[in-house]
Amino acid sequence: MSHPLPCRSSVRVARSVLGPCLLALLGAAVLVEHAVAQPAATAEAPAADGLVVPPLPEGTPEELLAFVSGLMPPKAQPKSREEAFQYIRDVSTVSVQAADKVLAVTKPGDETNTRASMLKLESLARLSQFGDEQAAADMATFAASLANSPVPELAMEAKRLEIVSDAQRIFSEEKFDSAAGLVTRVAALLKAAPDDAKTAMLAMQLCGAFEQIPGGERVAAQAITTLGPILESSPDARIKELGAGFAAKLRLLSLPGNAMEISGSLLDGGAFDQKSLAGKVVLVDFWATWCGPCVAEIPNVVAQYEKYHDKGFEVIGISLDEEKDKVDAFVAEHNIPWPILYAGKGWQDPVAQFYGISGIPQMILIGRDGRVITVNARGEKLAERLAELFKDGG
Repeated sequence: MSHPLPCRSSVRVARSVLGPCLLALLGAAVLVEHAVAQPAATAEAPAADGLVVPPLPEGTPEELLAFVSGLMPPKAQPKSREEAFQYIRDVSTVSVQAADKVLAVTKPGDETNTRASMLKLESLARLSQFGDEQAAADMATFAASLANSPVPELAMEAKRLEIVSDAQRIFSEEKFDSAAGLVTRVAALLKAAPDDAKTAMLAMQLCGAFEQIPGGERVAAQAITTLGPILESSPDARIKELGAGFAAKLRLLSLPGNAMEISGSLLDGGAFDQKSLAGKVVLVDFWATWCGPCVAEIPNVVAQYEKYHDKGFEVIGISLDEEKDKVDAFVAEHNIPWPILYAGKGWQDPVAQFYGISGIPQMILIGRDGRVITVNARGEKLAERLAELFKDGG
């Protein structure tokens, strides 16, 4: 059974996609989505017949790079997301063509050659993320050729993209036995450049990708254990903050087999006492009224609650809403029968922060002994786990 993608903290959205160069793609996508959201036309800016990337003109290396640079953001408003992303594909394709022409007439180490090399790397990476297998292969080959470039910035980007290429292969083939090698390579890059934000982001993305695969919590925890201390030792305050986030995420991934700390105030203002859960099977549900996937899970949770509550099953909701009135209205409308913790701080909810919650719904199942069984109890998984726990009738 498939589930809607989880809602994610806006400051963490970029981290959920593998590959540092995709930050550029994300930026382009945001610009395009902003354009899609605007009115179709105004008197000053009539609607275009469609977004079209013109063919690459003849010109000097500088003129070719300037031509490509002028293609983004698009000059006209896209009529749909599909048109917008097709435009980005076409821009990436013509960018590779321009880069190849520039590289053919410039020398390695020259500033123009470096710009063209970086452009080609980024454009091939974008195309590979759109599913272009040839572009993915070309990116891997080109990155390998630049890994020992005398230009430090170029060599670093090439090494990062080599890791991205190998990670894509590992994930597509589902052969995770070599995942530790990827972590070691990222660690080496971080140690060589502890203030490099792109490499720090790659570390975040890699751990996030491991976390999303079935049974990947162990690999993600190992990656965080290795990379977290390196990030926290960075001289860059922003990277230090990423390292602190790693420590919180490690608490979440290390929960299975251990106790979970839950504290806070109930929606009605009363104090929550975790001791009241002793001896019960408990589902802790981080959610919000504005989160579509969270709302979609509620009928399933209600069904399981009605089936097993009298046998010792309890649900504790932890709302990441910021407006109490909306939570009160939602609870009343949907007849939510279980207690809900509410701090009114959104993603900054103390419990969510302590466990590094970056996507909701995050549904954690705790056994009668107070130890966490799984940090991923959505959908059918919840029903299956509860059926096992209550198979003897209680």
